[in-house]
Amino acid sequence: QVQLAESGGGLVQAGGSLRLSCAASGRTFSRYAMGWFRQAPGKEREAVTYINYNGGSTYYADSVKGRFTISRDNAKNLVYLQMNSLKPEDTAVYYCAAGKGSYGSTFLSSYDYWGQGTQVTVSS
Repeated sequence: QVQLAESGGGLVQAGGSLRLSCAASGRTFSRYAMGWFRQAPGKEREAVTYINYNGGSTYYADSVKGRFTISRDNAKNLVYLQMNSLKPEDTAVYYCAAGKGSYGSTFLSSYDYWGQGTQVTVSS
């Protein structure tokens, strides 16, 4: 069982930055791929980025490539999402997720555990 808790969301102006953190419980964190997803009002939840179990491989959606960076610290059971050059269209609830498959996926069904989400609002 893994419990996830996101933090770091908030209100920021366009062009600004935020860093989201996701703290995971459990001793097997390093075995999981970790993903960040987001869901805007009236839209489906979508994959933003994911990182494999040891941090050696990452994926980014085209919409965030070059602006967002995912990283993880397996010693501290933490995963981060650094978001730079934020745009109003990045406004959403951001969720972290843990998947037992070690390499990650853009599919929601590949993830076994989810956090409660943290709101990110980017004003124009």
